[in-house]
Amino acid sequence: MVLTGFEQIEKEKIENLRFPAEEVLTDEAQIDQRRLDLDRALSLGNLEHSKIRIYFEDDISCKVVETTVWGVTDKRVILKQGLVIPINRVHSVKI
Repeated sequence: MVLTGFEQIEKEKIENLRFPAEEVLTDEAQIDQRRLDLDRALSLGNLEHSKIRIYFEDDISCKVVETTVWGVTDKRVILKQGLVIPINRVHSVKI
């Protein structure tokens, strides 16, 4: 998957974004891969404090943020300072 047209934003701006409930991915294999990538990003974040890129979409446009993943629930990616991105709005995770 080639990801173009994603605007780089600072992690702190995520709290001001609005996220629709719709899933951004349509392919089950991509959805499964996203979950594997998020779990790996969580391990790297907790063990090595490695930053990764999360490509996601809010209600306006596609964005990318470079950050450390602190937690992953069934529905959310948790970042520092309690910031969250709904998993169903994540296009891809690049480690």
